[in-house]
Amino acid sequence: MPPTIDPAATAWLLTSTALVLLMTPGLAIFYGGMVRTTGVLNMLMMSFISIPLVTVVWLLFGYTLAFGDDAGGGLIGGLEHFAMTGITPGTVRSGVPELLYATFELTFAILTVALVSGAIADRAKFSAWMVFVPVWALVVFAPIAHWVWGPNGWLASFGVLDFAGGLVVEIASGASALALALVLGPRIGFKVDAMRPHNLPFVLLGAGLLWFGWFGFNAGSAFKADGLAAAVFLNTLVAGCLGMLGWLIVEQIRDGRPTTFGAASGAVAGLVAITPSCGSVNALGAVIVGVAAGVVCSFAVGWKFKAGYDDSLDVVGVHFTGGVVGTLLIGLLANRVMTGGSRGLFYGGGLAQLGKQAVGVVVVALWSFGVSYLIGKVIDRVMGFRVSKEDEIGGIDFALHAETAYVEGVHGHAPRGLFGHHPHGGDERPAGDGGR
Repeated sequence: MPPTIDPAATAWLLTSTALVLLMTPGLAIFYGGMVRTTGVLNMLMMSFISIPLVTVVWLLFGYTLAFGDDAGGGLIGGLEHFAMTGITPGTVRSGVPELLYATFELTFAILTVALVSGAIADRAKFSAWMVFVPVWALVVFAPIAHWVWGPNGWLASFGVLDFAGGLVVEIASGASALALALVLGPRIGFKVDAMRPHNLPFVLLGAGLLWFGWFGFNAGSAFKADGLAAAVFLNTLVAGCLGMLGWLIVEQIRDGRPTTFGAASGAVAGLVAITPSCGSVNALGAVIVGVAAGVVCSFAVGWKFKAGYDDSLDVVGVHFTGGVVGTLLIGLLANRVMTGGSRGLFYGGGLAQLGKQAVGVVVVALWSFGVSYLIGKVIDRVMGFRVSKEDEIGGIDFALHAETAYVEGVHGHAPRGLFGHHPHGGDERPAGDGGR
């Protein structure tokens, strides 16, 4: 009997797809609040341009490479669905129209590459970024998605669990972000200037939009409107809350005061960590995952100053680190009631699942970092990936887009000069690390 469309699941996935798409504009606002006033529009554009660029390559090659029938060895999908060939409104996958399934996964690909942009804020050429985005979606995201989620993907067959994207989205974007940060080098003034967020209300608004969209991101990955989706929904809320509390407690003890930036970052850290584990842990497990992510990531964002790499907006510190925390904790907290079989160490499953999760982390991190570094180096050699020193100091909004976000007299520390451009560069509050 041919598979039939589940109307309830379809309605929920339609809603979830819209929610996940909203996360990319939410990320743009979140990132935009972190950079200096002269780079806001460029930061927004780096996220927004991912939407059309990834959509085009996903329709042509991305979906079939990620979710087409395995072409051999669980490494990559075949080309039978090139340009959506063979997929009609009546084609069913996981109980929903396959066209909807493909669109849902497309929104993940869009968001993942947009996350990478935070590591190279205030210094990347927009033209170079437009080349990087589609190439990365095809040669980094699509293979990893196939390994973890595709038919007979080799990591899935090995037993690695990743419910909604700790490996595919968070670790892949974080490792790639580190690679590009090394390719471009640090911003002018790194370790010297304070580099605080210029607009904390933007940061909080963006975090709120991300959190809202994350319910579709995680609970939508159940592909059903059922009890599992409800449990995942609750876990997502719980982990975001506990991530925020964990980060704020660290700030209170370490720095003497909690911050709005810490609240936003902690919530995102908790949401990142629950992404891979939301379908494997119960509510108590979500508490542990959220607290662990908030605490660990609050320290991880400072590692860049010791290591010497300039991850401008803490993609490595929050997304990579949070993704690793959440992915590994599956090996400890996986509950058979949630997974339908797999158990973590604390539920009598021994160390087997933890070992599998560790393999997934290492493989995805190495592939993402290595390939992204190669792509970045080639682009840098061919067309240059970094703006000139003059454009970086003066502000890349006007240099690259002939626009600025603020005009004289409207914003307290707006750039000055023609169209708001500051002719000598500088800003009382340069770009985005929360003062750390």
